[in-house]
Amino acid sequence: MILLLGALLGAGLLLASSPWLWPRARGERAVREARAGALSRRATALLESAGHAHVAPRVLGVAILACAALASAIAWLATGAAPLALLAGAAAAFAPVVWLRSRSARLVRQRRALWPDVCDLLVGSVRAGLALPDAVAVLGESAPASLRPAFAQFDRDMRASGHFPSSIDRLKQTLADPMADRIIETLRMAREVGGTELVPVLRALSTSIRSDATLRGEVESRQSWTRGAAVLGVVAPWVVLGMLSLRPEGAEAYASPTGMALIGVGAVVSFVSYRVMLRIGRLPEPRRWFA
Repeated sequence: MILLLGALLGAGLLLASSPWLWPRARGERAVREARAGALSRRATALLESAGHAHVAPRVLGVAILACAALASAIAWLATGAAPLALLAGAAAAFAPVVWLRSRSARLVRQRRALWPDVCDLLVGSVRAGLALPDAVAVLGESAPASLRPAFAQFDRDMRASGHFPSSIDRLKQTLADPMADRIIETLRMAREVGGTELVPVLRALSTSIRSDATLRGEVESRQSWTRGAAVLGVVAPWVVLGMLSLRPEGAEAYASPTGMALIGVGAVVSFVSYRVMLRIGRLPEPRRWFA
């Protein structure tokens, strides 16, 4: 144990002094900056899809580090085994990302049944003779409750700037939904090109979205039990391991080289199995348009 802590301390000191020992070249710096930009874009997209577009990506990074540190500290105080503390920290680091992804999927499922109503409301407004910006702005009062704040913000943007393209772009960013992208891009094309086919197109889009939501809901309801059993099968062994590690002899056994190897192999097998399960049971999600 002393050797392991000494090795971790030495590795930390080496990493802390590495910028001065081995300065980065310009090419490596450009690669690092490109990677950081890609991570920031992915974090921004995840936050937008989860309904937290106002949160900066660095806040997500701070939350990941805080969860990892807290879980590692709790595991260390409870068991005194460094491998379990590191494993708990690594698992907790994924908690904010998993929560955001689950929230994003839940929002998509909830909104999927609402977009046909939005299309019908737009059709009614257009047939009543309202201009296209006014028809969208009226949705701030007539749309389903969960969608009203986004359309109310569009109404405020239009009154402040009077610029439809920028206001519809902000609406698209706020909603961050594939079905909303279809409707918004249809409205944008109708605004820029004109024509008399907007009402039939919106009706056809409403029918398509409604049938897709019905079919997807049936498939997801059939898969829920299978996915729940698979998640339970992955989590249960680690719950048992945590309970065994609360005993001093159990923590000492898992802190040994054999125990560390067992934990490492088990973590890899659990991660790969969970990813394979998600990959097999994943339904093809509609991609966003020009996002």
